[in-house]
Amino acid sequence: MSPTGTPDTFELVFSDEFNAPGRTMEDGADPRWTALNKNDYTNDALHYYSHNNAKTNENGELEIKTEAADTVILGFDDVKGEKAVVTKHFRSAMLQTWNKFCFTGGIAEAEVQLPGDHDVGGLWPAFWLLGNLARHTYVSSSTNVWPWSATECLMDKRREQLFTGCDKSTHFGLEPGVGRGAPEIDIFEAQPGPIKHNTDIFLESVVGQPFISTSYQVAPGRPSNRPGPGYWPGPGQWYDGLVQGNKTNLNILFYGNYNHFGLANKVNIKDYWSDAISINRQLGEEHFNSTHKYRIEWDVPSETSDGYLHWFLDDKLVFALNGSSLTESGLGSTISSEPMYILLNTAISKQWGFPVKCPTGCDCKKYDCAGDYQSTCGFPANFCKMMSKEDKPTYKINYVRVWQNPSDPSHKMGCSLPDRPTRRYIEAHKSNYMLETDEEPLKEIQTGGGECDPLATGESSPSCGGTRRGKCSPSRVCECNHDWTGPHCLASVGYYDIEYDQPDKISDIGFERPSVFPKALVISLGVLGVALLVAIHWRNKLDEWTLLPDVD
Repeated sequence: MSPTGTPDTFELVFSDEFNAPGRTMEDGADPRWTALNKNDYTNDALHYYSHNNAKTNENGELEIKTEAADTVILGFDDVKGEKAVVTKHFRSAMLQTWNKFCFTGGIAEAEVQLPGDHDVGGLWPAFWLLGNLARHTYVSSSTNVWPWSATECLMDKRREQLFTGCDKSTHFGLEPGVGRGAPEIDIFEAQPGPIKHNTDIFLESVVGQPFISTSYQVAPGRPSNRPGPGYWPGPGQWYDGLVQGNKTNLNILFYGNYNHFGLANKVNIKDYWSDAISINRQLGEEHFNSTHKYRIEWDVPSETSDGYLHWFLDDKLVFALNGSSLTESGLGSTISSEPMYILLNTAISKQWGFPVKCPTGCDCKKYDCAGDYQSTCGFPANFCKMMSKEDKPTYKINYVRVWQNPSDPSHKMGCSLPDRPTRRYIEAHKSNYMLETDEEPLKEIQTGGGECDPLATGESSPSCGGTRRGKCSPSRVCECNHDWTGPHCLASVGYYDIEYDQPDKISDIGFERPSVFPKALVISLGVLGVALLVAIHWRNKLDEWTLLPDVD
């Protein structure tokens, strides 16, 4: 199977080439991306996401740097069940287009160079998509939302899916009878390391480290008769019709999650299984030393098709998942029809590429490259040595592009669409999508105002992007030209050709200004006017009276 390519029927609808050096993506600095500046509470994360670890370089690339550096945060003690001050010993970056740029259907592609050493485990770089109703790392926004894709009413799952298709009432503009959620499409998640295929934990696999996982994570998952981790599925245990490319293997190490809420030893009515339909593809050292293309082709389900997802590496098929594999499972899950946003990040997690069993004499409770033996013994071999190098592991992104077919009505841009709205729900539940210290989930984009140098040249931040983008004022702050934004005018203004969901007006809540005054209203206003004149007349008469003195 060959990629669709970019035929005449497809148009480039999103392109970020990262050509201006010094561009940053902190909240309020960029119209497309937001670099998080917060702790990551998911997946046993060992890192803190800092917006300072993401910026563009002199070579026209976005860089995400991962480093061993301490960040003191207010975290949560799972044992005591209370907030506690903790230290994260690693920093990295995550960029999201959440609630800025989303798309439904089409092709997404990035050309990237993976970070770190190909044979040293511990890093988790990724390029992926997530439904806009969940904002990653903001856990409250994803509870019973991730990664649901069921659109029909599933009576036995109605307590497990927050936006169930069994709800016939309307709230926040959501369409009654249509299930919603936030499915996850992992265009790739890369795992470096030294463990070869058909050895150790990959004994039953023809793919070993380093590899990428290409996955569709979806709910509802299989509630029973599931394959166990490390085992091949038996008859009827997994999805049929999965198509694989060369150098690939079914990801038998991870079939999904049991998502549990409440007490550890007690089943909750909101618990559910989610599935990871995943294929691993072998990588080599070259993927960490040079750029390669990673691509997803996404066809949205329709009345005549169940849709599909096709993954490619350097234009060669990795994995093809047809929607029929989902519908024939009878679980109710589908290929995503949600508006989805783009994520780029490098994580460090005990769940990814770390030793499955702790080394002898190691309790694997502390992870700090600057600590003692008990703080370092749980890392993959040579991880701390790699992190101590002057050149920190750097995930380099040359471009991110999205194409869509303008003649396909299912291909849309926007994070809130007529058939899949999200805006009103997010506005009504803002606290789920932001930190306690934030005033809003996203800041307004700053246009100009960044510090600059009047003598600077080129297209960098000191020169406000050069004469094409802006200029440095006498007061040494950037002033942006039309169509350019950001503190230093390094980002082009983003917009949608069609704005499907405009901010609310008074008329949206049912109030309309009368266009014609009814006769009864005119008469009532006339009577009120006469009464007012009479009152004013008698008030003037009263003003002429002389008050009698008080009598003791």
